[in-house]
Amino acid sequence: MIEFELNGEAVRTDDDPNTPLLWVIRDTFKLKGSKYGCGAGLCGACTMHVDGVASRTCTLPVAAVANRRVTTIEGLGTPQDLHPLQAAWHEHSVPQCGYCQSGQIMSAAALLASNPTPSEAEIDAAMSGNICRCGCYPRIKKAIQSVGDTSLAYNAAAGREVNS
Repeated sequence: MIEFELNGEAVRTDDDPNTPLLWVIRDTFKLKGSKYGCGAGLCGACTMHVDGVASRTCTLPVAAVANRRVTTIEGLGTPQDLHPLQAAWHEHSVPQCGYCQSGQIMSAAALLASNPTPSEAEIDAAMSGNICRCGCYPRIKKAIQSVGDTSLAYNAAAGREVNS
């Protein structure tokens, strides 16, 4: 039995410990926001936070998150209470097809949690592992910058707003 925290709640699973976390989250816990893209941890569609760090979950065995905190896109914000990045994504009309967007937002949230006002180069570096086949990179960068430019940042690791 593997126990961990999922979006703020204690959970447990008896899935095979080698099963990738992505599949446990999607199939066992029925949270479908994180996507399968490449299966090799290269495209970023499966990105979730593990203890606040953006992690590729298509290659991460569920055993690796025992007694740790996992946050999915569903745990970042809700339709009624959007995370600042989710609001910025909407404001800047970021998604085209939308497939990669949960992974993009999760990577951006981890960046802003550790660096509330990243430079353009820091955004490029942090987001370089997330692929968008539709080429929405300029809008993604603009959305991240709009949240990073505010005096209030969202600490994804702590799950709360903090003064920067």
